[in-house]
Formats: sequence, structure tokens, C-alpha cells
Amino acid sequence: MILSPEDTLYAYEKIKEAYGSINRIDDYFRMKKIERIKEIPTPLFGFSLEDDMFQRYDMHPEDMNFRIIQPDHDTFNNLLEMTASFTYEEAPGKEQKLILQETTTGTAVGFIKLGSPTINSKPRNEWLGGLPDLSIFNRRAIMGFIIVPVQPFGFNYLGGKLLSLVCCSHEVREMLNKKYDTEMCLFETTSLYGNIKGTSQYDGMKPFLRYRGDTESKFLLTLPDFIYHDLHKWFIQKNNGEQLIHKGASSRKLKIQTKMISIIKNSLKENHPEMHQEFVNFIKSREDITTKKRFYMSDYGFQNSREVILGETETLIPSKENYDKFHLENMIKWWKNKASNRYERLKSENSIRTKLEVWNANTMNTIDIIR
Repeated sequence: MILSPEDTLYAYEKIKEAYGSINRIDDYFRMKKIERIKEIPTPLFGFSLEDDMFQRYDMHPEDMNFRIIQPDHDTFNNLLEMTASFTYEEAPGKEQKLILQETTTGTAVGFIKLGSPTINSKPRNEWLGGLPDLSIFNRRAIMGFIIVPVQPFGFNYLGGKLLSLVCCSHEVREMLNKKYDTEMCLFETTSLYGNIKGTSQYDGMKPFLRYRGDTESKFLLTLPDFIYHDLHKWFIQKNNGEQLIHKGASSRKLKIQTKMISIIKNSLKENHPEMHQEFVNFIKSREDITTKKRFYMSDYGFQNSREVILGETETLIPSKENYDKFHLENMIKWWKNKASNRYERLKSENSIRTKLEVWNANTMNTIDIIR
């Protein structure tokens, strides 16, 4: 498909409009967040979703108790959208959404979304010694895509570490085993901001989580929804009503975007050759915005997770040293010790934060993306 000279310029300008103001990954997250926050429903009868979030910052970690809740779709998505710096995208494959609730206050302290791992990962492949058999790997492994504490619970109490512990606890592993009729033995996740930020909430968490290296990451970020949908409809019209990518394709949005970019490149080469290389360079510069991410893994306290993933055995062997540490009760004891030290230090420095940080119409340009 080759666009007309006029249509080529129109599509070219749309892409430039979408990516022109993005120079860092946090620019992209803010743009997407401002777009999405407008979709959160307005509270009725004075009730606010903020009331469901933890706000008792005079409470000591030792006095806290927790339970894992499996929320409905809308509750999870709306509360997460108000809390997280990034925007959540639905993905195919396995999915488990969880909210961690502090039971004394009955309020949420954070959000977790687990799903099917990415197909390829350099640190994982190096740990395994090569590419895994995907039929085995997909049954045995899960990935943490969302591990987000309510703020400032995360800041005051090391909330990110608490949620990370929940992710690789036996209790959550057993939820997944029951849901998918399997026996999970590998959990993995990545830092959100990659090499923009030198540290991660997952650091210092051995034996529960271990850093395994940095991912290779160079791709074009997805278009903002308002431009993507308009441009997609426009391309279908120009393609005589035919879809650019068949409806059953996996990762369909990404493939449609890639196809649109390819058509624009080819059309520029045909109609405006003097602009072709400029556009190629522009797209390359936008790809460079994405960063390498720190990659972490957990074996849930099994001593032979690697061998099971490689298909060398099907029988998991609990580690005598670590397996019991992965029971949530023991993990929370570990966290309470760390969180208490953190909380008491902040208290002595008069640095405890008490203002709930949520994204709404009044805070869209005031909250730090990287925090």
C-alpha cells in the first residue's frame, strides 16, 4: 500500500505530533497518564475512590496485618490508574489481578498484576543456558507486570518490597497453580524505569528475588490512544475498508502500529524522497527512548527450578534452607523488620510523608513520574 503525496504528509505529521514532545521515557508516561486519567469515572454522592487507599501514616508497621484480595476488573483498573505513574495495557495470556489490603484500616496498600512472561529475555536465557522449551516454560513461569504501592505507603514503609514479597509467596503461587492447573516454579519481573534510575524496589531482597542482569530494550513506544485509534480508522479507509492486520493476530495493536509506520516510510520514499531519511532518523530517535530494564527472578524456594524449566525433571525439590521463607507469614515478618527501621528513621528525621498521591485533574502536572 502506497499513500498519495497528500495523504503521506498527513500521516507523517500525525506520527510527528504523537512523538515530537517525547525525549525520555518519563515524558511518555506522563503523556499517557494525562490521557488516561480523564477516563476515570466521576464519584457519585460524595464517595471517593481515594477513601479505599491507605492513609494512616501514624501507624507503625508492627501493627499492620494484611490479606490478599482478588478484586473485580473495574475496581482494580480505576484504583490502579489513580495510583500508578504508567498506564496499564491489557495483554493476552494468563492474568491474575490482586490488591493487598491492610486489614485494620480495611484499605488498599498496593496493586499486583501477574501475567504470561515475555517470550524472550536475555538475562533469563543466560541463566538457563539457552532458549527454553516454551510449552514447559509457559506452564511453569509467571511475570509481575504491575507491582505498585499506594503512595506514600510505598515511600514510608518500603511498600514496593512488601508487594514484591507477596508476588513470590507460596500463597500467590498456589492461587496460580489452582487457576491454571500447574505447578509454578519461576517468578520474574523487571524494573519500570530501567537505566534512567539506578536502583529498584527489588534490590536487596535475597533470597526472595535476585537480580539477573539487564534486558535488551529498543522498540518504538505505542502511540497515544487518541492518535492511534484515529489514525488506524483513517488507514482502514485508505485501504478500501480492509484491516491492515487480521483480527486474530497476537499483539495486534503493536503490529498495526508497525504496519502504519512501514507504509508511511514506503510512501515517503515514493512521494517525498527528500523527507524519507528524516523520518527514518526520527523513528530511530524515538526507539532510543526505551531503556534497558533490571531483570529479577524468584524460584519460590525450590532448589531445582532451572532443571524443571529446562525439562530435565518434573519433580520440584524444596530447598531446606529457603523454602519455608517463602510462606507469606515469614515474608511479612522479614518486611516488618525492614519497614520498621525505615519508618522510625523517617519519623526521627520528621520526613514521613502524609499526603496521599493520586492522579486526578488537579495533580496531573504536579506528581513526579519517577518516584
